[in-house]
Amino acid sequence: MRTLDWNSEMRLPTFVRAHIQYILIPFALGLFLLLWETIIIVNRFPAFILPTPREVAHSFGANWQSGIFPRHLAITLFEIGLGFSIAFTFATSVGYLLAKSPLLEKIVSPYLIATQAIPIVAIAPLIIIWINTGSVQNALIAALITFFPMLVNTIIGVRSVREEYRALMRSYAANRWQVFAKLEVPAALPIFLGGVRVGITLAVIGVIVVELMWADRGLGFLINFAQGHLDTPLLFATVAALSAMAIGLYLTVVFIEKIILRWRRSVQ
Repeated sequence: MRTLDWNSEMRLPTFVRAHIQYILIPFALGLFLLLWETIIIVNRFPAFILPTPREVAHSFGANWQSGIFPRHLAITLFEIGLGFSIAFTFATSVGYLLAKSPLLEKIVSPYLIATQAIPIVAIAPLIIIWINTGSVQNALIAALITFFPMLVNTIIGVRSVREEYRALMRSYAANRWQVFAKLEVPAALPIFLGGVRVGITLAVIGVIVVELMWADRGLGFLINFAQGHLDTPLLFATVAALSAMAIGLYLTVVFIEKIILRWRRSVQ
């Protein structure tokens, strides 16, 4: 029994050291909430200036039970998913074509860069005129913001394949599909998935910015509504929900990335 207890005591510090980042996250959050509460108590701020964490939690719970948060959260998630899907589809297809054709890249690149240099507020009125559907408008503008980083990472990823590997595939009489599936996709995945991480973050930012500008639904609209009615607890609750959603989407991409890269190692 002493041996088992000794081993357990020896394993505990090792476990803590191996997972210290996960242990510190809730600790840091609790410390932040305690500091937040202390600042309000010391300065006696009213709720419309700085609400307490309990007031924010109460506002979140009340609006969730009433269905306000689920409705607006679902709309924002739909717009993010649609915008990201559009950007992902075009970035991968166009990026692969440009990576395989340097001449085409030289012709198209100035126009792609120009689209990124134009402010969204300048493009937005045209999109409103051309597409008179709220969710599609928001998703399309988010796709424009998300498209370029994933495009660049796709090009870099495909071109990172070493030429000797291509020569080896040709020596085995591999066709284009085999080179694409067996060489280019596995080799480009780490760089491409890094672009996907950036893309999902930009999709969230793009949708929220657009909703703040003109939307009549979604979390961005809810932020505007809370500001207009001086409902600061609702404002903080919406921002907290938005942050949690963004972190959840990012971690989902990281989880999928780990699964795909594990498959890539098994294929190799």
